[in-house]
Amino acid sequence: TYGLPVTLTNCSNNYGPFQFPEKMIPLMILYALRGQPLPVYGDGGHVRDWLFVEDHCQAIRLVLARGKPGQTYNIGGGNQPTNLEVVQLLCAILDEEHPQGKPHARLITHVPDRPGHDRRYALDSSLIRAELSWAPSHDLPDGLRRTVGWYLANSEWVDVLVCADHQEAKKRVMALAEKMDGVRALDGGPLANSRYLEEFTVVLLNLNKTYKARTSLKITGISTTPKG
Repeated sequence: TYGLPVTLTNCSNNYGPFQFPEKMIPLMILYALRGQPLPVYGDGGHVRDWLFVEDHCQAIRLVLARGKPGQTYNIGGGNQPTNLEVVQLLCAILDEEHPQGKPHARLITHVPDRPGHDRRYALDSSLIRAELSWAPSHDLPDGLRRTVGWYLANSEWVDVLVCADHQEAKKRVMALAEKMDGVRALDGGPLANSRYLEEFTVVLLNLNKTYKARTSLKITGISTTPKG
C-alpha cells in the first residue's frame, strides 16, 4: 500500500550451534552424552522439515539483497524425516564421534504423545530456489554431524545454561567470556571490546534464567519436555 520495500520469509524447523537446549535436537544430544533416556513422543512418526541455521542465514541474506519487494519466500531444508529417524541418526553420529561402549540408540524411550501434537509440517521452497537460486548447503546428515560436533566442543556454553546456582552460573559465564575474548581478540573481533564482553555476560545469564523458567529439563539429573 505504501510502497515499502518489505520482503517476508517463512522457515521450517531450524537446528545447529547455540540452539536453546529445550529444543529436540540439542536436547537429544545432551541427554545422550549423559546416558539419559531419549524421550520420543508416541510412535515417533511426526514429520518435520529441518533447516540448518547457517543455510537459513544465507537465505535471509539473499532475500535482503535480491528479493522482490512484497514477495514472501519459504525457506526449508528439503527433507521430511520422522522425529524417530532424526533421533536414530543422532545416535549413529554419536556412536562414531563419542562412543560410550554401547549404542546410543538403546536410550530411545517412547513416551505418551502430547495432546494436539501436529503430525506433519511441510514447506514448499520452490520459489526461492527458482527466483534467487538458493539451495541449502547442508543435507540433514551433514548438518546434524556439524551440530553434534559443536556441542561436543562447547560443553561450557551448555554448563552455563543449565547451572542451577546463579552465582556459579556467573562464574562460568565469565570464564567462557574470557576464553572467547582470547580467541576473538586476535582478529579484533567484538569480544575484544570490554563493553561487548559485558553484554555477552548479561545475555548468557539471562538465558540461564530463561532456561530454568521455561523448562523442567534436567541435563544433569532432571526430567524433560522436548520441544520441536
